Amino acid sequence: MTIFKGRVVVAGTTSAEALVSTAGFNTLASYQKSLMFGDKKAKCSDQNNPEIFEKAMAGKALCLPQTIGSTTGGMVLYCAAALERQPACLLFSKPIDSLAAAGAILASIWTDENMPTIDSLGDEFLEAVKTGDTITVEEDGTVKVE
Repeated sequence: MTIFKGRVVVAGTTSAEALVSTAGFNTLASYQKSLMFGDKKAKCSDQNNPEIFEKAMAGKALCLPQTIGSTTGGMVLYCAAALERQPACLLFSKPIDSLAAAGAILASIWTDENMPTIDSLGDEFLEAVKTGDTITVEEDGTVKVE
């Protein structure tokens, strides 16, 4: 087991299977088909992100460096949570951007869905975690990779 400590953006606890992207995560492109056409597994529709393209994001520990792309990113995260298609948690190796933070915070306030969000886990986090690993997130920003 490897342990990382990050900054808590949205507190919560969860345990989920990791889905890892070492490229920037385009929130709108990744969730577009899910939100438009009702894909409850929220398969990633961003063909420019081959690591996670067509993989289910709902209920996964989404491990990312940062988000990129559209200014709608925050609202997309909120909508995914409102439709119960959000990841189990959002884990960022770098500091979170204001749009993704706003979406995660709004989701925690305006929905009943739990989506703990931790940032600043460090580049070592993305080097250590692999898709399929079990991730455990604690309230204080501790992230365990098994």
